[in-house]
Amino acid sequence: MSGFVFSEKPITIESGEGSTLVADDGTEYLDFGASYACAPLGHSHPAVTEAVTTQAERLTYVQASYPVETRTETYEKLAALAPGDLDNVWLCNSGTEANEAAMKFARAATGRETIVATKRAFHGRTLGALALTWKQKYKAPYEPLAGGVEFVEYGNAEELAETVDSDTAAVFLEPVQGEGGIHPADGEYLQSAREVTSDAGAALVFDEIQTGIGRTGTLWACEHAGVTPDILTSAKGIANGLPMGATLCADWIAEDFGDHGSTFSGGPVVCAAANATLETVVEEDLPAHAEAVGADLRERLEDAVDEHDLPVRDVRGSGLMIGIEVKRGANRILRDLAIHEQVLALPAGRSVVRLLPPLVVGETEAERFVDAFVEVLSE
Repeated sequence: MSGFVFSEKPITIESGEGSTLVADDGTEYLDFGASYACAPLGHSHPAVTEAVTTQAERLTYVQASYPVETRTETYEKLAALAPGDLDNVWLCNSGTEANEAAMKFARAATGRETIVATKRAFHGRTLGALALTWKQKYKAPYEPLAGGVEFVEYGNAEELAETVDSDTAAVFLEPVQGEGGIHPADGEYLQSAREVTSDAGAALVFDEIQTGIGRTGTLWACEHAGVTPDILTSAKGIANGLPMGATLCADWIAEDFGDHGSTFSGGPVVCAAANATLETVVEEDLPAHAEAVGADLRERLEDAVDEHDLPVRDVRGSGLMIGIEVKRGANRILRDLAIHEQVLALPAGRSVVRLLPPLVVGETEAERFVDAFVEVLSE
């Protein structure tokens, strides 16, 4: 018997270290996807391994009603690192759960129903978060979904202002759309969203599940625009591969959040991984490293496109969150990269190759990726 949800790749991964994954036949692969940004420190990072081992030997799990030093430390670290005054922290197990909580918190705090999301958005696969997700292929088999969601064009401040009103509970935005094709928001658009929601008494929610933890060159992508939301959701890289999500809230949201909970909220072992991850990201200034290496990688890609006349429409992104829009199928390119060049990356729709490497990659790995990409597209 085997799993039936995921379409498994013909590569069995046995181990990993840093930005390298090793298959069961000994083949080494350069990992430029980090399993959808889940491993910002790379694979088998010693600080995370030590923290998890130490905690597992002491206490594996106790429900969140009982304070545990490791969990309390995670609350404190996230509150201290959060943008603005988002120092109320709820922990869960995934980005979808974090967004589900954000929906509930916003509706409870405002007493309103309508939520505004954007076209091309992706916010999760459970029925609530799925209602905020734009692409119909994700939604059609499971309808009817949660109601009260309106969609607007991403980046269109005028349409957003016309849509948000006294019935709006929240506006959900990704500072950089990930699944939608790697589209960074203009800073003025995020600032406009802040003004519009504040004027209407609605909550501004930033989905930083993929963009957070240093991915875009700052700890949180919203910091590029100098905008603080009322709710920020995080997951993926927060515990370097262990399952954790977080919903960070302003006081006015946390004061009236309704009744919410989760059995495995803030498990001590996962919190230990998160604490080690957050400490390392800050101490090694990985956001700045991501900004520098990402800029170098984008420049190398743009130069290669021009030099080799590659079938590429655009190279875009922020930090080490990069999208390469190609003129032919992205999945075929990704297959050839894996099979012929031993390089792993991700799709973002049919026409975008998505790069989300560990934040610890250097210019040598960036050069190797570009060489492999040129080789595949030149064939």
